[in-house]
Amino acid sequence: MAKFAWITKSIVAVGLLVIASNAFAQREKTLAERLGYKATDKLLLIHADDVGLCHSVNVATIRAMEKGVVTCASIMVPCPWMPEIAEYCRNHPEADFGLHLTMTSEWRNYRWPTVTPIPEVPGLIDKDGFIHSDENQTAQFASAAEVEKEIKAQVARAAHFGIKPTHVDSHMGTLFIGKFYPTYVRVAKEVGFMPMILFPTVDRIKQATEEFKFDALKSYKELKKQNYVFLDYLKEGAEGDSLETRRAHYYNAFRNLKPGVTEFIVHLALDDDEFKHISGAWQYRYNEYLIMTDPETRKLIDSLGIKLIGYKDLRKLAWKADTSN
Repeated sequence: MAKFAWITKSIVAVGLLVIASNAFAQREKTLAERLGYKATDKLLLIHADDVGLCHSVNVATIRAMEKGVVTCASIMVPCPWMPEIAEYCRNHPEADFGLHLTMTSEWRNYRWPTVTPIPEVPGLIDKDGFIHSDENQTAQFASAAEVEKEIKAQVARAAHFGIKPTHVDSHMGTLFIGKFYPTYVRVAKEVGFMPMILFPTVDRIKQATEEFKFDALKSYKELKKQNYVFLDYLKEGAEGDSLETRRAHYYNAFRNLKPGVTEFIVHLALDDDEFKHISGAWQYRYNEYLIMTDPETRKLIDSLGIKLIGYKDLRKLAWKADTSN
């Protein structure tokens, strides 16, 4: 009987092992694992917005990518200094730039119109001939069809200037508004950015539902079925106005980073006259530039075992997905 009891226990143990193995095999891989890392690894994208806005932002972003910890950035195609960053992209094809699809023109005395001829998208244009100043005005007056036309025009203009984007996102979150989000997703797929990284990230679905007035959870589930790729966490903005309070914010955030893939969005500029005339927020952008180019920032990231990645890494993964849907 003891012999048979031992055999029975062995069979049960093997059975449990098989069940556990099957459960592991059936468990959906984390994004980190799909990228070739361990589920416990901490992967970080540091993404600079608003490139092309002006010369000051272009220079600050290039320096932060070449000598700092910024891994990727996105370009505002309608803005006057886009050709300068486009030239950089042509000369540095390894650089990780996307398109910051722009449906607002928010600065008081530094404005831009649409890429699309104005008569074709009147709902996107204010009384002064520029794109509306904020996302709520754009949502109120522009149609989804006009936004679709402008997205395609910005993508085409970027291509004309030799920019080969790794991703697209939305300036001021305008395209994440429920009215425009389905158009944004569909057009991005049509013009070759499917699958791409989309808002909302996993940690912000509830917030997206409240802020952008659409069922983010439903959208997330539907797009997951189509092999769209979602980041695990998204962090934007830092507390404090001074250099040291902002530094403390970022350094604490790095120390508390969770396993998975996190994106930090930063906004960079130099402390020059150009940007001081454009924005009253020049100081915080300059402080972020100083932090992201400080060698101590990279030392901290390395000491914490954080692995820096960019959208180029995610795009390679995305294009392995089935795009037949």
